[in-house]
Amino acid sequence: MPHRPPASPRFLLCLLALACARPGDAAEPAAEAPSAAQHDALQDAVAQLIKLHRGVVGAAAKQLDTGESFAWNADQPMPTASLIKLPIMLTAYRQIDAGELSPDATIELRKQDKVPGSGVLSEHMSAGARFSLRDAIELMIVFSDNTATNLVIEKTGLPATSALMRKLGYPETQLHSKVFLRETTIDPERSQKYGLGSTTAADMIRLLESLYKGDAASSESCEAMLGHLRRCDDRSKVPRYLPEEVEVAHKTGSVSATRCDAGIIESKGGPLAFCILTTDNADRGWGAENEAELLAAAFGKTLYDHFNEPEETPAVPPARVLAVGSDGLLVEALQRTLNARTEPSLGIGVDGDFGPNTESGVKAFQKQEGLEVTGRVDAATWRALGPLITEDAPEAPPEVVNAESLSTKPADRLGGPPLVASAAYAIADAANGELLWGMNDSEARDPASVTKIMTAHLVLKLAESDPEVLDEEIVFSTVADETPGSTSGVRAGETVTVRELLYGLMLPSGNDASVAFAEHFGARVDPDPKQDGGPYEGFIRAMNAEAKRLGMKETGYRNTSGLTAKGHVTSARDMARLAHAAMKSPVLREVVATRQHGATLGSLSGYQRNVVWTNTNRLLGIDGFTGVKTGTTPGAGACLVASGEREGRGLIVVVLGAPSSDSRYIDSRNLFRWAWRQLARGSGETGDQ
Repeated sequence: MPHRPPASPRFLLCLLALACARPGDAAEPAAEAPSAAQHDALQDAVAQLIKLHRGVVGAAAKQLDTGESFAWNADQPMPTASLIKLPIMLTAYRQIDAGELSPDATIELRKQDKVPGSGVLSEHMSAGARFSLRDAIELMIVFSDNTATNLVIEKTGLPATSALMRKLGYPETQLHSKVFLRETTIDPERSQKYGLGSTTAADMIRLLESLYKGDAASSESCEAMLGHLRRCDDRSKVPRYLPEEVEVAHKTGSVSATRCDAGIIESKGGPLAFCILTTDNADRGWGAENEAELLAAAFGKTLYDHFNEPEETPAVPPARVLAVGSDGLLVEALQRTLNARTEPSLGIGVDGDFGPNTESGVKAFQKQEGLEVTGRVDAATWRALGPLITEDAPEAPPEVVNAESLSTKPADRLGGPPLVASAAYAIADAANGELLWGMNDSEARDPASVTKIMTAHLVLKLAESDPEVLDEEIVFSTVADETPGSTSGVRAGETVTVRELLYGLMLPSGNDASVAFAEHFGARVDPDPKQDGGPYEGFIRAMNAEAKRLGMKETGYRNTSGLTAKGHVTSARDMARLAHAAMKSPVLREVVATRQHGATLGSLSGYQRNVVWTNTNRLLGIDGFTGVKTGTTPGAGACLVASGEREGRGLIVVVLGAPSSDSRYIDSRNLFRWAWRQLARGSGETGDQ
């Protein structure tokens, strides 16, 4: 918990007396249930905010009168920082209700009790100061006092909070240790992963609803807890853009990479429970314009406006000033918006990189709008741009995409020599895997993403013995989502079946999909599970074991995706051998022959969206070619493992180390054409050409 500024005068008041009880609410007419259109509008508005954020987000909200709700990644456990102090408070009040604790019990502050970070006790109170348990809870919630928190935990017992959360049905809401005393941890693994505490947005919404309705504890204790939460002095997050008169009963949490806020907005439109959790944030600064805190503020304003008459307040521009060198989803949204709102349309490529073309586009827009022409996107430029266009036109439903018939070019003519620019090639008989011709075919080289043929092969070997494997759902992890390089675009917390993710692996060459497969299946295929490293390393061990079984003598795997790594190598003849083995699977043959594929992704919270994956193998646009996989990295050059059939004769052609993407296709087509011609003539010619 970070150090916070000195306490306001309210601190003195909280030590002298308890806060006033919450006045009774006036009776209001029963709220109407929301329409489907209203619900979709809320989902879309909040989703657009979240998708622009540079970090992992879990969020949920529920209107407690109507039941209308929103959820995004709501079941993923995430760090809480000081938000865990809300469950600690509930634990204390439950023990008060049970007669195990007294709110008036005296606590004496000792020197050894003081810990750094947020709060007032460590800096403003001397050892020997005495105050009640009730006051310690007030300090813990209102000022997020870390020392007071540990004093409350001493009264309740450290394991009590996690035990209570499990009992109440919030199993992912856990307190791991005292604040700034990691050595007190009762769950070292979760402490290492999440820090002080962990929860999910869904858990917090259920807890808050129970608290607001008086079910979490006695009615008197619930009112007292809501009073503490209403006096929380941190308004930098969800309450930030709300009208001053709107009460928010909430608790926040902040450490460098994690910012959270959860509570209840008490507005004219009815009580609104909310929770927003962010972690792995790119912006870890402590200034007023921290991106995660501004996201929480925009989240709160969006929720409030959805359930109430919107206030006449200006739209909140994105926090960041963008300039040359910026990148990410916000830059993509900027590029789309510039294209749509500059006359004539600029035609800027939407790639998420703020380069010279984007800078020129910003200058053109600024000139059009009469702004200072700087090429930097500042607050004035954001306001002039208006609402950002965060997505391209919606993708068509999978059934439309999958039924679409795409045209092909005529088959290659058989004339012409095998002129190749690639560093190595191999040509094999698709029927029996026999190597027919090659050049430098035994030379160990960087394979790039043709590695994924082995990744898919291992998955489909499992499916061969148990077809139900293909229907298993994979929940994408943050690790998979953050894998660098080419991507399937599946996000952390989203779900996809094994069968569908094979398309995400092989068509767009999803590095993230390869990691997701390894995490999901590693323990099942690991030939030596006693070794360290977890499922991912176990999957790599299985890849190497299968390569050895297939006789791939020049091959060694260090990852599942093909990213360049020391010792991650293969040869052209080894890849031909692997392709022959892998293409025996009818599922793989179907996948790698597909030029585009639509799928619906789900999530544990019920959210769905459509995606379209396009095959990177351009040979599929020509009659006679049937698969398999491309690969490109700076170290490997352009690579291609391809399969084709003409007049009943199937071939596998592998090219590695081509100088460009175009040249790998030219080389492959020349080699196919030449090989088919040799076979048609009955040539027995073999060896290097």
